[in-house]
Amino acid sequence: MRILTVLATALVTSFQLFAQKAAPENWFNLDVKQDKVWGVSTERAYKELPIAKNKEKIIVAVIDAGTDVQHEDLKSILWVNEKEVPGNGIDDDKNGYVDDVHGWNFIGGSAGNVSEDTYEYVRVLAAYKGLGLKEGELPNFKNDDEREMYLTARDLYDKNFSELNGQYQQFKTIVSMVEKMIERTGSKNPTIAQMNEIKVTEKQDKRILMIAKYIVKTGGLEKSPVMQQFSEAEKQLKTMVEFNLNMEFDPRNLVGDNYANVNERFYGNNQVDAPNTDHGTHVAGIIAADRTNNTGIKGICGEARIMTLRVVPNGDERDKDIANAIRYAVDHGAKVINMSFGKKLSPNKQVVDEAVAYALSKDVLLVHAAGNESENLAQNKFFPSPKFIGTTTSVPNWIEVGASGYKKGKKGRVASFSNYGKNEVDVFAPGVAIHSTVPGSLYKDFDGTSMASPVVAGVAALVRQNYPNLTAAQTKQILLKSAVPCNEKILIPGTKNKARLSDISITGAIVNAYEALILADKVTKGEITLP
Repeated sequence: MRILTVLATALVTSFQLFAQKAAPENWFNLDVKQDKVWGVSTERAYKELPIAKNKEKIIVAVIDAGTDVQHEDLKSILWVNEKEVPGNGIDDDKNGYVDDVHGWNFIGGSAGNVSEDTYEYVRVLAAYKGLGLKEGELPNFKNDDEREMYLTARDLYDKNFSELNGQYQQFKTIVSMVEKMIERTGSKNPTIAQMNEIKVTEKQDKRILMIAKYIVKTGGLEKSPVMQQFSEAEKQLKTMVEFNLNMEFDPRNLVGDNYANVNERFYGNNQVDAPNTDHGTHVAGIIAADRTNNTGIKGICGEARIMTLRVVPNGDERDKDIANAIRYAVDHGAKVINMSFGKKLSPNKQVVDEAVAYALSKDVLLVHAAGNESENLAQNKFFPSPKFIGTTTSVPNWIEVGASGYKKGKKGRVASFSNYGKNEVDVFAPGVAIHSTVPGSLYKDFDGTSMASPVVAGVAALVRQNYPNLTAAQTKQILLKSAVPCNEKILIPGTKNKARLSDISITGAIVNAYEALILADKVTKGEITLP
């Protein structure tokens, strides 16, 4: 793609992003009828239903990138392992994890913490590096599954490296050209009048000047949201090229485990607030940010306690760590587990399946983000997944979540990035412009099915906290049956094709806390029987 086209696209996107009307405050907790915003009716539930009277705590495990345990809106809702004496360097409860006060970090060790890691398909290819294969030559495979894994990994690498490296070089060029255009004024913080004095004749320079003027108008190089967007994009692409797609990079030595042993359980460290916890902190806030402190935001389940399990680096999480995090959560009392992560390949899916089966046997509900590639999961696999190897049906303790938006109609009700699937995605939930906690006692808006999943996890926690007699499978049924049908015409993500939500998900509906609690009450009283 020529730089001129990239610039035009970036400019249009930036104008649209910062000219659009901001999302209604607290929108994901609002009610479609009373507030005219399609949230999940949390506030209505707290006002009209007797749920606030039940103070029993429920543990929700957040398997993610870590949590800022000092955040003003999260400190009071953290799970605490009361059997452990903080900081004494002793495994007081003899569970195999030393000083695991708020959870555990499976991607850290005595040598430090993993920040960046490779994508799974890069790790698959890297395993064959030492064979000395010539270009186009295939290794000898043990079976058809190994062959398919390799070929899929190679296709993903070839496609993504070329695309992402190209984008990285283009964004570097964009940022550099914008900076140089502004420097022509002789000032790092010029006025619009100074920018208007710049004269250019080339078409590309005119576009650069247009972007530069907009940046100056909206805060300058340091403060403009547009420049911050460009710089963040460049930073993310740099990480992808230099770390995520680098077959020579392997940070696993920091963990100190025997990585080949997928059944190894006891490794890692207790630093659940290791660097780069933005994502996990945001997720935790959506589920349970303090509703009583008149600060920041209100989480969905006020009586939830967040257990932090760090397994997600800036890159792809590893199957071994996912499985161990699930098992830790189950063994330490979590009744709901949120998993806002995913990847294209799962070389050790069997060990994850076994952990999910263990969660099912212990009555634990798992909630998973469907992913952000605008893809149909019927044709594009995404892991971890609720179907065990060799089976065609999903386990009954798993909810797969797509992302909905706050705007009406075909361009706003379903997030354009959300993955979907007629038989693969259970339900949709708010996942656009979700305002929640980030490190440093700050708050930001994030988009993603990563945000939609904790919305559902929060609703599930609210149901299980108030009706602890309900099983994980029953809770799933209640959330799906009580979800509010959306009959608006929508655009199928990644296409221009119109459809209904029922065409791209099992329920065709958006999860709703108010309706879920009413149904849970009726089920508990025996007024309604679930199949």
